[in-house]
Amino acid sequence: MTQNPIPTARPVSPGTAKLREKFYEQFAAQSEQMDKLAGQLITLELAIPGLYAAVLKLVQGEKATLTANNWLYVAFGGWLLALLFTLASLIPRRWDVDPTVVKGDPASDRPVLGLEDYFLKSAQHKRRLLIPAILFFWVGIVGAAVLVF
Repeated sequence: MTQNPIPTARPVSPGTAKLREKFYEQFAAQSEQMDKLAGQLITLELAIPGLYAAVLKLVQGEKATLTANNWLYVAFGGWLLALLFTLASLIPRRWDVDPTVVKGDPASDRPVLGLEDYFLKSAQHKRRLLIPAILFFWVGIVGAAVLVF
């Protein structure tokens, strides 16, 4: 009797192999996509308050002063918080990763992550910071709009 393994499944088709490859590439690139989003948010978070102040100066001319009321604090406070959250998402975080493990055991007490866990946790961490950044940015826009009208 031979000890050769008995084939039980068909080999993976080239199309399926390519789909799997693209899936894992996309999965691993989630954190990079969050970094690109953060870069675009920083551009907006720096440009919008500057444009807002410039438009107020153009519209009001020499009398380009605003009384400091709650809506002014809401607008610029929201923009400042949005910028801080966005910058925090770009600060590298140290993760304990075991490169020999693809997916960690959830029942394990080890704080070390597997490769798949690392990509997931990294993207989740950035998303948890970028969602409040977006919300604070919109709070700033609403505050600025109420201030003008």
